[in-house]
Amino acid sequence: MVPHLVTALIGPINELEQRILESMPAIERWFRLEWMEHTPPFYTSVDVRNAGYKLAPVDTNLFPGGFNNLTDEMLPLAVQAAMAAIEKICPEARNLLLVPERHTRNMFYLMNVQRLVRIFTNAGLNVRLGTLDEAITEPTPIELPDGSSLTLEPLLRSQRRLGLKNFDPCTILLNNDLSAGIPKVLEGLHEQYLLPPLHAGWAVRRKTRHFEAYEEVAKKFAKLLGMDPWLINPMYAHCGEVDWQAGTGLECVQTQVDALLTKIRRKHKEYGIGEKPFVVVKADNGTYGMGIMTVRDAKDLDEVNRRTRNKMDVVKDGQRVTQVIIQEGVPTYERVNEAVAEPVVYMIDRYVVGGFYRVHAERGIDENLNAPGASFVPLAFEKSNQLPRPGEKPGVSAPNRFYMYGVIGRLAMLAAAYELEATDPNAETYD
Repeated sequence: MVPHLVTALIGPINELEQRILESMPAIERWFRLEWMEHTPPFYTSVDVRNAGYKLAPVDTNLFPGGFNNLTDEMLPLAVQAAMAAIEKICPEARNLLLVPERHTRNMFYLMNVQRLVRIFTNAGLNVRLGTLDEAITEPTPIELPDGSSLTLEPLLRSQRRLGLKNFDPCTILLNNDLSAGIPKVLEGLHEQYLLPPLHAGWAVRRKTRHFEAYEEVAKKFAKLLGMDPWLINPMYAHCGEVDWQAGTGLECVQTQVDALLTKIRRKHKEYGIGEKPFVVVKADNGTYGMGIMTVRDAKDLDEVNRRTRNKMDVVKDGQRVTQVIIQEGVPTYERVNEAVAEPVVYMIDRYVVGGFYRVHAERGIDENLNAPGASFVPLAFEKSNQLPRPGEKPGVSAPNRFYMYGVIGRLAMLAAAYELEATDPNAETYD
């Protein structure tokens, strides 16, 4: 059963859905050609916001941690995509070393790890878990809520390879976003495939760079469909050298917030949108919904209270926030059981393998939903047939709406491919 959605089914979003459905052959061919030129990230999740007048990605994660929220019906897709991804990289692969996050008490996250183990085991690999936690010096079982368990093992590093005791993997899969920096044990591996690469982690990656690449992708795609790229692209600005505790660099944030709000007002006027614009100020690096604030007026930044400064100053693993991205706020009009929701699209290699709604009963349409109290509702389908149905009216068919989410998710994934190429320290450069 599809969760009940009260999406604003009027105005430009229906036109956009219709245009996307009518252009499906052209869209799929366009993606096919792009993937001939660019390598997709190994796996990706994308948070999408549906404002009724605009549909856009607001965050792209290259180390997704919610595979446990996908339904069992979605698993065959994930297994097939995992097979395709591994065959491309290391066709003779037998062993896969999965390196998860250090935190071992978050049961939701560990259920995600368990699901990843299941996916790659079904893809024909021997999967074991190696931890970056130096406190773990011998195989350590962790009991999970469903009665099963995972075993974390200490990593063993030789001069050129990484593995476990009596386990030499062809491929190492990171499910750790490297927010705390790049561990020495992962550096200088020349004989094994490390996925995603080190420069995909938050030690190097920046959201500004991603949305710069996404802007390029959105323009290409919009040209293909003959539409305004703004309908699928959140505008953004950037500020570096910000110190939230000392209060320095906030003038830049204030100026950029004011300029971006002006641009959004102009677009709202062009499309006859009555919504009051807002922006979201985020840490330029980092995840887990930390270091985020919603701003409706630049004057609000005149007096940022101590609690907000503390929230904005430090993100995951105690990393200080010195750079921020200021992003156009995209409200979400999706609701599940009267609670505000946003779709999250999951992909392995270049394939959409499923997704879910992130739902938060205590948050508003203009707030970050990736916060304590969020719940997850799978993107289930009314019928087993998940293919879009182009003949139906826009807004009527759930598979059609989900196809549209998948297109936006893949655009963000393509932007991540551009981004990783641009930041690859081993890439050849030509003068």
